[in-house]
Amino acid sequence: MFNDRLNEECGVFGVFGHPDSAALTALGLHALQHRGQESAGIVSFDGKHFNNEPYLGLVGDHFTKESVIKKLPGHSALGHVRYSTTGNNSLKNVQPLFADLLGGGIACAHNGNLTNGRELRKKLIKSGAIFHSTTDTEAFIHLISKSTEKSITKKVIDALFEIEGAFSIGVLTNKKLIGIRDPLGIRPLVLGELNNAKIIA
Repeated sequence: MFNDRLNEECGVFGVFGHPDSAALTALGLHALQHRGQESAGIVSFDGKHFNNEPYLGLVGDHFTKESVIKKLPGHSALGHVRYSTTGNNSLKNVQPLFADLLGGGIACAHNGNLTNGRELRKKLIKSGAIFHSTTDTEAFIHLISKSTEKSITKKVIDALFEIEGAFSIGVLTNKKLIGIRDPLGIRPLVLGELNNAKIIA
């Protein structure tokens, strides 16, 4: 059947190590707007605190305003534009999702589908997890949180062994930006550099 609508599924963009990380992330999300028009969000880290600006609507409706970018200081930022495939279109589902873990804050933005997302969610809820969104991305954050590994990198790797599907994921912590692509490379993920700053898209 012919469908004349865009069939993309979310966009992820992250910058690490640049003083204008949020503004660059907003520009990156604008370029990825075709991948999702329902919502846009950016989380930045300013060296002490994570700052979160989630909005329903288009990137240009919110992140072209200087007042919004000023709320996102720091040398690292992670952004997301959403086309919902799991979970409804509401503010609670705007990514990146943010959570405070034992080792510090973590933001996560996800493109694709976790094919075992529902099963993981049921299993996590049975073990006491409390979900705040209806996205499969949140299950991945819970898996990271529950990992008994010591470093955040090893916790993320541990969680990856439990998820299935086609995905690209950005994870921002207070010390690093992590880019993840599914083992078969079905979902796109590009690594880039601007001067000494690292970029994922």
